[in-house]
Amino acid sequence: MKKLMLFILKAILFIYVAIGVLLYVFQRELLYFPAPKMEYDFKRMSLRDGNETLNTIVLNEGKENAIVYFGGNGESVVYNAESFSKTFPNFTLYLVDYRGYGWSSGEPTEANLFNDALLVYDEVKAKHKEVNVMGRSLGSGVASYLSSKRAVHKLVLITPFDSIKNVAQKMYAIYPMGLMLKDKYNSVEYLKSKKTKSILLLMAEKDTLVPNEHSLALAKSLPQDEVEVKVIQNVGHNSISNVQSYYKILGKFMNVEQ
Repeated sequence: MKKLMLFILKAILFIYVAIGVLLYVFQRELLYFPAPKMEYDFKRMSLRDGNETLNTIVLNEGKENAIVYFGGNGESVVYNAESFSKTFPNFTLYLVDYRGYGWSSGEPTEANLFNDALLVYDEVKAKHKEVNVMGRSLGSGVASYLSSKRAVHKLVLITPFDSIKNVAQKMYAIYPMGLMLKDKYNSVEYLKSKKTKSILLLMAEKDTLVPNEHSLALAKSLPQDEVEVKVIQNVGHNSISNVQSYYKILGKFMNVEQ
């Protein structure tokens, strides 16, 4: 009986360690889902960083103020082109392909995405009076970091998290994700040094990928007079942009007449 119990314990320990090793080794494959290259007729802005090329889609060129958009972990940002162009007619829009996504080369990591966000911002700021930033899901972490390093006029965080570490810890409760994760995207920490006092936090009522508790934790960490929280009912993490109210809320926050 003791031998059987010892065998079972060893088997459980082996499985625990094996799954932990797989999570550690393949964690970036679980976090990043690079979007494929897609042909389109929109203007592109290409920036170089060492041997890598960073691609950004440019819409409504020549406006005084700008919006920079960072998408989700598996999002082809070009799909937002027509709807965003109509929603924000008085802004020049910049939709960023992360490294390894679309027409951008390289490998997506937290450090690389943060570096590229600063690179894009500095290029955009040289052309515009004000720069607004929107980030969706994974992009909310990039946008939060950027707002801690540069002057952002208005900040929009769509289906955001307090940190990837907290989301992962909830998902894989038996593992020490704080020790295992390479890319933690600690938005709460970044926003302590934010350069904006106008933030929209937009949530999906039925978000199961980033449960609402993580978005609310982020909201509670911010000065309440500087953040506006909106919840779109009966939509999920990926379907939030399928309803018209999504664009109305974004447009109103950016002072676009509806």
